[in-house]
Amino acid sequence: MAAIGSLVFCTDCGNLLDGSAGKKDAILTCQVCGASCKDTSSKTIITRSKPTAFPSSLRAKRSEVQTLNESDMQTSAVVKENCEKCGREEVRYYTQQLRSADEGSTVFYECECGHK
Repeated sequence: MAAIGSLVFCTDCGNLLDGSAGKKDAILTCQVCGASCKDTSSKTIITRSKPTAFPSSLRAKRSEVQTLNESDMQTSAVVKENCEKCGREEVRYYTQQLRSADEGSTVFYECECGHK
């Protein structure tokens, strides 16, 4: 039998054998060719690491809590486009999918004067 980590293979036919479930001195029998041998796989692997072992900029920012108000959230963008009603040079715009997904989105322009 040959062991690779916790996997045990039959050396006669190469079949993957069932593990011994951590029993010491277990004898494994191949269900294909009938060969039997002592289980040589490693039984238990334990690893431990500290949170500081893998530094991350995201983990460092985890303690920084950001609070957003409704006024902080911007739902529309600003573009240099003239308003037809008042002549203002900048208007807000947003897009919305009104038709099927294979067609383009509709762009809506809104001025501060209320013209849409």
